[in-house]
Amino acid sequence: MAGFSLKRKNRDVPNSAAQKNIRIQNVIMLIYSILIIILLNIIGSFVFTRFDLTAEKRYTLSDVTKKMLSQVDDYVYFKIYLEGDFPAGFKRLRNETREMLDEFRAYNEFIGYEFINPNVSSDEKERDNTYRLLIEKGLKPTELNVKAKEGSKQQIIFPGAMVSYKGRETSMHLLLEQLGSSSETVLNNSIQNLEFNLATAVNKLIINDKPKIAFMTGHGELNDKDNYSAREALSEYYSVEKVQLNGKINALTERNTSDSSRVGIYNKYTAIIIAKPDSAFSEKDKFIIDQFLMRGGKILWLVDGVNAEMDSLQKKSSTLGLANEINIEDQLFKYGVRINPDLILDVTCLPIVMITGRNGDQPKFGYLPWMFFPLLNPTSKHPIVNNLNGIRTQFTSSIDTIGIKNVKKTILLSSSQYSRSVSAPVIIDLEMVKRQPDERLFTQANIPVAVLLEGKFESLFKNRVPAEIREDRQISFVENSRQTQVIVVSDGDVIRNQTHRQKGYPLPLGFDQDTRQSFGNGDFILNAMNYLVDDSRLISIRSRELKIRLLDRKRVEAEKLQWQILNIGLPILLVIFFALLWNYFRKCRYTR
Repeated sequence: MAGFSLKRKNRDVPNSAAQKNIRIQNVIMLIYSILIIILLNIIGSFVFTRFDLTAEKRYTLSDVTKKMLSQVDDYVYFKIYLEGDFPAGFKRLRNETREMLDEFRAYNEFIGYEFINPNVSSDEKERDNTYRLLIEKGLKPTELNVKAKEGSKQQIIFPGAMVSYKGRETSMHLLLEQLGSSSETVLNNSIQNLEFNLATAVNKLIINDKPKIAFMTGHGELNDKDNYSAREALSEYYSVEKVQLNGKINALTERNTSDSSRVGIYNKYTAIIIAKPDSAFSEKDKFIIDQFLMRGGKILWLVDGVNAEMDSLQKKSSTLGLANEINIEDQLFKYGVRINPDLILDVTCLPIVMITGRNGDQPKFGYLPWMFFPLLNPTSKHPIVNNLNGIRTQFTSSIDTIGIKNVKKTILLSSSQYSRSVSAPVIIDLEMVKRQPDERLFTQANIPVAVLLEGKFESLFKNRVPAEIREDRQISFVENSRQTQVIVVSDGDVIRNQTHRQKGYPLPLGFDQDTRQSFGNGDFILNAMNYLVDDSRLISIRSRELKIRLLDRKRVEAEKLQWQILNIGLPILLVIFFALLWNYFRKCRYTR
């Protein structure tokens, strides 16, 4: 018995030593782990990095967004009205918005947000007051069919946000509007544009010195009422003025007298807009515009190739469209484009309201397609038009591009695959709506309507001005421009807003009071000007494409049962398998 006790004691001694060594190693490993964690935290406080494992880097902010966020020095607060019980697509938009704002906050702690349910109140009157307040602030309501226990019900949501910064506030929309697109496509494109929309809202609020832009007057351009909506929208980003050239050589420029080391002539404005002129430009005015471009100024031309208005058809059923001769053909040609004196007829077009019959003594009105009003659906991936809603046009002309050295040309807008052009003079007859179009005539596809020109331009007046003008220091003639941009649109009505027929106030740009639809004209003008003027290049974010991987609905329905069995049964089988395997190894170990 004593021998047995001695033998057992001797056997336990090394075991105790081994256990002690194991405990010491565990303590050392714990200390090392704590030191490594502390060291990583110290390094992390000085070096910031994030890892995005998605294929398209969907959770990686662009460099321009990071740069913009670095300029935020006070709290930017988002109130997002996307909370409540609504379909899965809107829940996905809500979740993606939250994740994107979390990304923003990771780069700047001043970013804050909350999600609000505007339908939370059970009092109908209180909900209506909330709706009215949000609409007054600029948010657009969307009506949804939501499934409930008692069936389906209508629910109003506001897929947008109010953003505040230093006492200033602006509204933003999270849901894009795209005519003819499925709800899934609209939601996917809305998610794809989240970074741009959120970054633009922040950038709009933090800008202190707005760039100056100007609308040209004096050549029959649109009046204040017709371009009111465009000016209001642009004024959120820019300081908008009006300027009449009238042959004044310094109408667009000024001489720098504050800095003796930099004596010279500089542009007063970053960009100018020439919207639907209908009278001829003098050579002196053309010279002023040309030199503005040569000094790096940006120009947005919206010019009709043919004079044609629906007002001419109010008292008679037909009118004649004549070429819009305003003496700028040579100037645009020199820069790389030609607006043709013709009109585009497009099968993809907007309707007009006409009398289609009578109910007794009362006329009966209906919507009939009017091929002189092409509906332009952007297909380009360029950031100005990417994922943009259809553009409403009226009496649009075609554009030809000219091969000019050092100037890159990009087609932004074009007609559909079934269109044609008719040269001026053009007979515009309302009786056309009653006739079925001959498909054999509509063989011209994708006729250019809007073109972006980028590069270094040569002056129209190079080798044309006398020596005394070329050498005059008060004029400082420039023969070749620096890198700059020009956008040419062959329809002035793209920037023209409608006015309410009864009350006469301007309607939002792109809204059509006949069809009660909103088109993408306002977004197009904003994007075009942002691309021309914005040095931060936030607009470039719109060209990013995120692949939204959707389920195949037909396959889901066909294979629903087998996937349910696989998802439920496989985990259970795996648990049982590993339990049996563990039990087997445990028996083998303790049997030995």
